[in-house]
Amino acid sequence: MAKTIYTCSQCGGTSPKWLGQCPSCNAWNTLEETAVEAIAGTRNQRFQSLAKASPVATLAEIAASDIERTPTGIEELDRALGGGIVDGGVVLIGGDPGIGKSTLLLQALDALSRQMKTLYVTGEESGAQVALRSRRLGLPASTVRVLAEIQLEKILASVAAEQPAVVVIDSIQTVYSEQLNSAPGSVAQVRECAAQLTRAAKASGVTMILVGHVTKEGTLAGPRVLEHIVDTVLYFEGDTHSAYRLVRAFKNRFGAVNEIGVFAMTERGLKGVSNPSAIFLSTHGEPVPGTCVLVTVEGTRPMLVEIQALVDSGGASPRRLSVGLDRDRLAMLLAVLHRHAGVSCMDQDVFINAVGGIRISEPAADLAVLLAIQSSLRGKALPRGFIAFGEVGLAGEVRPAPRGQERLKEAAKLGFSIAVVPKANAPRKTIAGLTIHAVERIEQAIDVARSLG
Repeated sequence: MAKTIYTCSQCGGTSPKWLGQCPSCNAWNTLEETAVEAIAGTRNQRFQSLAKASPVATLAEIAASDIERTPTGIEELDRALGGGIVDGGVVLIGGDPGIGKSTLLLQALDALSRQMKTLYVTGEESGAQVALRSRRLGLPASTVRVLAEIQLEKILASVAAEQPAVVVIDSIQTVYSEQLNSAPGSVAQVRECAAQLTRAAKASGVTMILVGHVTKEGTLAGPRVLEHIVDTVLYFEGDTHSAYRLVRAFKNRFGAVNEIGVFAMTERGLKGVSNPSAIFLSTHGEPVPGTCVLVTVEGTRPMLVEIQALVDSGGASPRRLSVGLDRDRLAMLLAVLHRHAGVSCMDQDVFINAVGGIRISEPAADLAVLLAIQSSLRGKALPRGFIAFGEVGLAGEVRPAPRGQERLKEAAKLGFSIAVVPKANAPRKTIAGLTIHAVERIEQAIDVARSLG
């Protein structure tokens, strides 16, 4: 009888018996029963380093130069990658089914194939299906090489024979190794196949792009170690029913994290959006109550996003719902609004939405959220051309946001004329066309908004 162990689907940790909580990462209900694998090869062969070996040296003596990048031909994808692909780099990209992962990568490979050799390995489709998609995207004469294979050893042999510069594996959950007995997609298979592909990329200088499935919670399926061993992790965001998609970098050893690329889905595939602020701002004919424009920073790009609030009578058990922003932070902000500004929503339903399906995690959205709430509660709109940003603390203070000057310049460039910002973010020199109200506390911000409305 084969010996079994229990492996955590989050971190890859093991336990000899089933436990409700993983002893390694403390996640709940993540231990899955798997058979103990007999992997061929010596211990040193199996656990060799993913990076190239080098002699011990003093850090100051090591020659360091800027990493050379190759643009993919898709500007928004290059932005998320930090400027382009890197030789020997391993990129993991995940997203919901049908959101456009394979479409985007096929377009990128087609653009790269004009200057280097590329290989598209598909484990979910046949070569004919990939060719049909290429025709639909308007790429009938594409020179991308295609391999329909799921066995790891055959894939590595084909990569060695073809010697491409860029390889796409679509997807890592379909690949299996003959050295393991478990089915494709299991924790052991995903971990081992990803490690072997990463090792091959580092040894040969081939850029590997791995497509990963996601769970119903939206995280990458498989062990968490999958995200640790790769160089870059990208996530597709957005609703499959919407025409817009966001590619966000959550990890990047060669560039900035939280950088995003914005795309529009068309009949000819994904097209980059050069001015994303346009899709995150509603087109109201006149200012309406409950809206406030926020200047947020995603990676290195300042963007304007409209925050919408709806406050309505809720009875004894009012609801708090937030789309695109943290719901727990919303509850905290409502308490601050009541305690320090005297605006009570205890018996009101409060709904918050970030237009365009974008997810905002930075605390600089606090001030815009509170001003949108008070606008909806009073039933009076903020003036046209109004923007705000700033973090709000539990004591009611308005804290500065990073890169405030860039935010204000972006707002002025797009025609906004009134700004409520933290006092520490007030510019020393006036910005043409922009009237700035610097505040230190939330009650001051509310008073400014009331006087303007």
